[in-house]
Amino acid sequence: MAPAFARVPGSAEPAAATLAATAPWDAETDDVLTCVAVRPETHDVKTFVLAAREPRTFRYLPGQFLTFAFEIGGETLHRCYTIASAPTRPHTLAITVKRVAGGPVSNWLHDNLKPGDTVRALGPMGEFSCFAHPGAKYLLLSGGSGVTPMMAMARTLHDLGAGRDVAFVHSARSPADIVFRDELALMARRDLALRVHAICEADTPGEAWTGPRGRLTPALLRDLVPDFLERTVFVCGPKPYMDAVRAMLAEAGFDMARHHAESFDFGALPEAEQEAAREAEQALDDAPAAGLRSFRVEFAKTRRVLDCPEDVTVLDAARRAGIRLPSSCAKGLCGTCKSKLASGTVAMTHAGGIRQREIDAGMALLCCSRPTSDLVIER
Repeated sequence: MAPAFARVPGSAEPAAATLAATAPWDAETDDVLTCVAVRPETHDVKTFVLAAREPRTFRYLPGQFLTFAFEIGGETLHRCYTIASAPTRPHTLAITVKRVAGGPVSNWLHDNLKPGDTVRALGPMGEFSCFAHPGAKYLLLSGGSGVTPMMAMARTLHDLGAGRDVAFVHSARSPADIVFRDELALMARRDLALRVHAICEADTPGEAWTGPRGRLTPALLRDLVPDFLERTVFVCGPKPYMDAVRAMLAEAGFDMARHHAESFDFGALPEAEQEAAREAEQALDDAPAAGLRSFRVEFAKTRRVLDCPEDVTVLDAARRAGIRLPSSCAKGLCGTCKSKLASGTVAMTHAGGIRQREIDAGMALLCCSRPTSDLVIER
């Protein structure tokens, strides 16, 4: 039965039709999202609110992400962004993006995307969620723009009014860099089970920070959240931050089975790629020579050519050859390495980062594709 507000005769209010929507958004049938609002959060962070072209509802777990395909400068660039909004408000979703120096996508979003514009997206994906890893009590630890999945979880638990015990500790450079500062403070005032702490490294011109200063340390964590050893922990932020938190928890005797971390920090990509390259090199060195077929892989735009053994992914072989390709998760999940095969075939085992119709059109995720013939790739 349609909601009562959908049956109001003569209502010309567009919001009534939006709220009456019950059909879920399905990226497989319509992957286009329309920007309906742009909201400044800090001096270099904006939230982009998105809706389906026809009224639809979005169903996802708080903390999941979407993979976007942006058409920028005649090139398709893929990026993953966490859904910062809560699934308890299902008629729109929002991503919150920090402007990154030299970042082609974040700067394009900040400078160009406006209400009425459209983008393409795939998802939702990911298991970094308190719904996927439930606990009796939660500790949300974030640094910088890693706040977005934590905000999705905090907003959801707050909206549901379940009184869940949540400690939220966010690290920022300065008071001016605390994303969602006012909203978190409001939520904490209304929900005594939610305790929010911010840690700043420095003051902001015009505002001296009076809270905890510096970086998160074991002593500071014990002071802010004395029972942190009893909690299920979610961590998101820059790689050094996440590494430090992992070491801190392990040294404190924390049960790491209750530690969940996720990073799509493209600033950490070079180091991540170096590690992946080392792993790829080792995999290639370990490959048995006898009975192993190898195929020719040509990148059409750069005219680079390499040999790729049949049991090595194209991405790993490219890294071994010193060819840098766009990539992130290396698990067939995010879609960043999605590429067009001009010719040839691959064996691909992905984790949801590509649609069937894209596969049918000759696209492949290079991180999880092993050649079964010579390849020509449009890169």
